[in-house]
Amino acid sequence: MEITTVYFHMTLANCFLLCLSCSDFSRKHEWQLYSHNASSSACSARRDIIPTLSCKKLIDAFPLDEIDGNYVRTVKRCVFSESPPTPLKGPLKLAAVSKEVLESILDLDVSASLYEDFVLYLSGSKLFPGSVPLAHRYGGHQFGYWAGQLGDGRAHLLGEYTSRKGETWELQLKGSGKTPYSRSGDGRAVVRSSVREFLCSEAMHHLGVPTSRAASLVLSEEPVLRDQFYNGSIKKERGAVVLRLAKSWFRIGSLEILTKSGELDLLRKILDFVIEEHFTSITKNDPDKYVAFFSTVVNETAHMIAQWMSVGFAHDYGPFGFMEAYNPNFVPNSSDDEERYSIGAQANVGLFNLEKLLEALYPVLNPNQQSWAKHILKGYAQIYQKRFQELFIAKLGLEEQDESDDGYLIAFLLKMMEDTRADFTMTFRQLSEVSALHLHSGSIPKEMWALQDLSMHEFFSEWVNMYLPRLQRAYQSDEARQNRMKGINPRYILRNWMAESAIRKAENDDFSEVRLLQEVLARPYTEQARAEERHYASRPPRWAQGLRVSCSS
Repeated sequence: MEITTVYFHMTLANCFLLCLSCSDFSRKHEWQLYSHNASSSACSARRDIIPTLSCKKLIDAFPLDEIDGNYVRTVKRCVFSESPPTPLKGPLKLAAVSKEVLESILDLDVSASLYEDFVLYLSGSKLFPGSVPLAHRYGGHQFGYWAGQLGDGRAHLLGEYTSRKGETWELQLKGSGKTPYSRSGDGRAVVRSSVREFLCSEAMHHLGVPTSRAASLVLSEEPVLRDQFYNGSIKKERGAVVLRLAKSWFRIGSLEILTKSGELDLLRKILDFVIEEHFTSITKNDPDKYVAFFSTVVNETAHMIAQWMSVGFAHDYGPFGFMEAYNPNFVPNSSDDEERYSIGAQANVGLFNLEKLLEALYPVLNPNQQSWAKHILKGYAQIYQKRFQELFIAKLGLEEQDESDDGYLIAFLLKMMEDTRADFTMTFRQLSEVSALHLHSGSIPKEMWALQDLSMHEFFSEWVNMYLPRLQRAYQSDEARQNRMKGINPRYILRNWMAESAIRKAENDDFSEVRLLQEVLARPYTEQARAEERHYASRPPRWAQGLRVSCSS
């Protein structure tokens, strides 16, 4: 995530990347799936259930690429290129939809997905009414180095939808074909990366972390060639498309490419547009509005990454993952040999991104504003540290902060977790579930496997003797403490082995586990019988120890 193409929706005050429970629908309709052959349609989606989009605001605000055509090229003096999606070949299968996204954002009844050719709209084979597909021009850094023009190489912005609630969302397809920004890529995404993004988007939302949303996941029979681990072992995989939504798909790299190219008038246009649309607390005519924008992004970035840390989430160049055994050097990307994007480095990567944002803003700031912005950036670490401590104190069930002891209490616990390789998620969850009496006596129930691992540490009892008096001052009953903590510490996260199990089944057209994970991850704080049957809160299986995730997608 060091790349400065980190999305604005990951840092905006009102926006970020990523499923939802379709359990009610699945029980009622048993998830009848349709395969669609483009030459025939036995059950067409009614026109009145298809949402109407608009690209007018973006097209009126910014110049489009003067050159027509989807061939790869260096693009200048524009923000978007018109670029139609390339339909996936072969029968299409609707693997999953998010009931909440369809109903609460797109104002559709989930039964719309029963119409056989609705899948064509969700995959880009048909365009939503009003859509003018656009590919966005942006640049960015990869592994610390400026990579030049990147852009939407396999994504198409379909347009904006304004809901009945008055909320505006931008709809984007990922894996929908080549664009002028595809470089050497084929414009496609494969099943494994698409399943992970679909599930993780919605999982993050239900954990309360700012994220984009995922509406649907469509699979095809189109063969896509990938060298998953860059070892020369190329294999044939299946193409897939995710329909995802965000308040905005602008990102830091949207600004960087313009500064690097000297297109400062266009830089100001994007900044003014983003501020007016997404930072409404900033006055349009404020002479210091760009500094105010930067200050907000600094604050929200620090808060968001602290939230990632509180659920053990790490974001890398492409891959992402939830940490299992606590390890500050955990890296979700097997391609990151230098551990540049380890979970312990995420806050520093956020700082790197903000430094690049400031560099992009520099030409439109006067000397006083430049100094002011530098001063704001120096406060990033303090904002992050304060929010990190607030979140972890809450995870321990403590309301009132005691600054003299809190930092030590948290650091002590994390060091013991590191030494014992205790599971991050389940340690905090089982601290929520264990009784104070069991903690005090050191008699941890056998089923609390993560807490049992932690209790093997030689200083565990010393830490408990610091922790329990704080709990006793905060709560009148142990039950009240447990209930509060269980509402903060999830029992279920999207572990790699869970995602891998769902992916293997999905590649063989069995979408049952994708949907089960949707259902479970929509209620991560609630113990669920089906999740327990699948051992989603148990010690990870041994076969999962060798799982790796790479940049290949």
